Amino acid sequence: MLIKSSEKKEKNIVEVIVEVDAEEFLTAVNEAFRKNRNQIAVPGFRKGKAPRKIIERMYGASVFHEEALDLILPSVLSHAVKESDLNLVGYPSITKVDIKEAEAGADVTIELSVYPEVNVGEYKGITAIKPVYDVSDAEIDSEIAGIRLRNARMETADRPAINDDTTVIDFEGFVDGEPFEGGKGEDQELVLGSGAFIPGFEEKMHGMVVGEERDIDLVFPENYVENLAGKPVVFKVKLKELREKILPDLDDEFAKDVSEFDTLEEYRASIRERLLESKEAQADAAFENALIEKVIDSMDADVPEVMVDQQLETALENFSSEVSSYGMDPGTYLQMMNTTPEAFRANMRKTSEKQVRVILALERIAELEGIEASDEDVENEYASAAERYGMEPDDLKESVEADKIKREVRLRNAIKLIKDNATAENPPETDISENMADSNDSVDDTDDKTEKAKKPSPKKSAAKKGAARSDEEIVESSELNELNAQSDAPVSDSDTEKPTEAQQKKATTRSASSVKKAQGDAANEASAEEASTSSQTAKTPVRKPRKPKAEESPKDDIEEKTVE
Repeated sequence: MLIKSSEKKEKNIVEVIVEVDAEEFLTAVNEAFRKNRNQIAVPGFRKGKAPRKIIERMYGASVFHEEALDLILPSVLSHAVKESDLNLVGYPSITKVDIKEAEAGADVTIELSVYPEVNVGEYKGITAIKPVYDVSDAEIDSEIAGIRLRNARMETADRPAINDDTTVIDFEGFVDGEPFEGGKGEDQELVLGSGAFIPGFEEKMHGMVVGEERDIDLVFPENYVENLAGKPVVFKVKLKELREKILPDLDDEFAKDVSEFDTLEEYRASIRERLLESKEAQADAAFENALIEKVIDSMDADVPEVMVDQQLETALENFSSEVSSYGMDPGTYLQMMNTTPEAFRANMRKTSEKQVRVILALERIAELEGIEASDEDVENEYASAAERYGMEPDDLKESVEADKIKREVRLRNAIKLIKDNATAENPPETDISENMADSNDSVDDTDDKTEKAKKPSPKKSAAKKGAARSDEEIVESSELNELNAQSDAPVSDSDTEKPTEAQQKKATTRSASSVKKAQGDAANEASAEEASTSSQTAKTPVRKPRKPKAEESPKDDIEEKTVE
């Protein structure tokens, strides 16, 4: 076979016509005949004994052509990819097959998506605003308040129930005077104000005392399970136990118990330093993203749809797999999040397109600047990742290819080059003030909760200095962890994959480039235990659906990184 013609079409599509000669096509026809002759009945012949010509005369000359094409197309596609000498993305797509007469062979028309020509504008000497943050005393107070809450002890409360109390209740729900399946619970632990039950339930428990029984009239949310959505419901509730948190005293002994420091003043100083480091990392990430935005805005490239399609499919597969890992149907999850598959897909597509543009720009800059990743860089990356995940480097190498590591390092170094040659501008004074205000506003209501716990807590006499590491884990808020993760995450995409034989036969059009979906599209904060399934919702209908929490693996972390 040979390349008969090659013509560039619009939007990075090249049309290639491969000519299959008569001998190659006839060989495929004979192979198809041998595979199928035992299933063909011909009068006067035992099954499998009729000559090919007799079968073709009886069933038509093209009876084996389809099977022959299935046999020969993988080699046709491979030949087209190899001989075209193009930088391809995705998989080839067969658009036309023209079988010639008298066993004269066939012409196969194939469309190939090629890597686009990328022209980047200025990427050295560009400027962007770098946010300025400060750490307020209120934020430090909030962090410490959270530590006190986590180190609080529980005591039985002899008073009416208020927010943040832990209750133990029996309940049973009635719709139209009749109990319904899953509407009953016994010895159910519930923290008032947690939002674990449907709106209004916990609020209407305020003021209850142990032993009291109360009817709570509510209406199920409109987006609830179909047979209960929007219906009035009465829950008969009995409060069986009531407990409150008693906070430890805020003094030097507290600092010794939860940290490596001897005084509360030293402990507060360490929290300030850590929060400031996190905010500086957040500012650096925002600066980096602003620079990348300017680079891709000045980039000129026709992004092949196949690259965006592949990234989109990868993102959707990740989302579906993540949600399903908690036993939840992705469609049901989207419904509970008040969105549709169409809207979710449209939003994900925008993110995918942006990520592909970033990859193209960084790849081009790395090419222009001669940025490469050495073997030492690769080994260091393996060692670093292995340490993060408690694995041996050799085990990690089995799941993550070196070429992927090299590509990631190249892209990360391209970002570093942009940043090293950029100029950071201070935000306008009003923005600085807003950043300071936002910083203060972000303080949660843990201080209010602290005020409610008035009983003193007995001093702890357990290990003090050794608690420094666990305290560091406790103090670090989930929000700051997320910001750190974002600022540290380099950019990567998977290497171009060669089509398998089955994929060649189907000529599935897919992209070879892939980057991880943007953080926040499917990664959420709730625990797996709280992620409710549709069956769980039916069992305990007073619970609200929770978002599943994303889990990470070393392979995902290395192969696919987030670009914001």
